[in-house]
Amino acid sequence: MKISFLASHGGSSAKAIIAAIKAEQLQGFEVGLLITNNKTTAIYPWCLDNNIEVVHISGKTNPDNEDAAICAALQAANTDIIVLSGYMKKIGTHTLQAFNNRILNIHPSLLPKHGGHKMYGDFVHAAVLKAGDKESGASVQIINEVYDAGPVLLQQKVPVLEADTVATLGERVRAEEAELYINALKKWQANSFHYE
Repeated sequence: MKISFLASHGGSSAKAIIAAIKAEQLQGFEVGLLITNNKTTAIYPWCLDNNIEVVHISGKTNPDNEDAAICAALQAANTDIIVLSGYMKKIGTHTLQAFNNRILNIHPSLLPKHGGHKMYGDFVHAAVLKAGDKESGASVQIINEVYDAGPVLLQQKVPVLEADTVATLGERVRAEEAELYINALKKWQANSFHYE
């Protein structure tokens, strides 16, 4: 099963998953390519240094057909499943249709809580603290055309502590994300989840 990635920044989840594949912790998977919309980000040279095929596709490189170009690159790499790793753009219709129910994302809350448009990163952790939630965590979901509305595959909870700040809560959630994503991929591979 070939995994390709979309990333906008450092691609920490992509790096962790690729490391797990190379270490044979994720057996039966191989790496396709990584697409980034930001050629100046850290993940681009990291891919070059680690012999991972990397492609820069953005509104600047493909102003008229960014979505179609992304979809074509994923298909050319024989991608079976797409992992979003801090990808900050909405997935377009071409790609959603071509890879229906095969695009995974990780979100830093216990969805459906604190999801939706413009809810990412520290905005999520701030919302958790403002709501007075006693626990937070991360969710891996199958994406659809609505932000953070797709079926959840797997979640990992963390406590929210009285003294927490956005930074400390964010650090606790991020510490769980790589293992959660890897376990979600194992569930995906075993087809041991159900979604509508």
